[in-house]
Amino acid sequence: MADNSQGSSSQSYWEGYKEFWSERFSFLENYSKFIKRDKPIPSWSSSDVEEFIASDPVHGPVLKSARDAVQFGIGGSALGALFTAGYAWKYSRSLHGAGLSFLAGGIFGWTFGHEIANHALQLYRVDTLAAEVKFLEWWNKKSGGY
Repeated sequence: MADNSQGSSSQSYWEGYKEFWSERFSFLENYSKFIKRDKPIPSWSSSDVEEFIASDPVHGPVLKSARDAVQFGIGGSALGALFTAGYAWKYSRSLHGAGLSFLAGGIFGWTFGHEIANHALQLYRVDTLAAEVKFLEWWNKKSGGY
């Protein structure tokens, strides 16, 4: 009898744990109809994205700003990786330390680049995930996915 109560206790704990994290990642449900498919969505090109940006007056500019923010992330990643690896190499002359600094600097630079983009392009005011979902719906309809 003690085993049964312990099993139900751990099961209720597991259910609570799943519920907690499903609430935190509920935004992923927006993408479930595009991810959980039998046949994947066909690839799109930059011209397709530009066509969507021109055709949708609400979500088009938001998607364009989100695409521009990626350039900040790439620049920040490159700067962060090179400067931290150079600094580590200058003071330690350790190849594995410089390599790890290169990876960590790239990740930190990407993060800081996106934060700068969020403020410079004022992405905190708009819903970029909704624009991405609208683009995927538009592309799915255009490519004959429905």
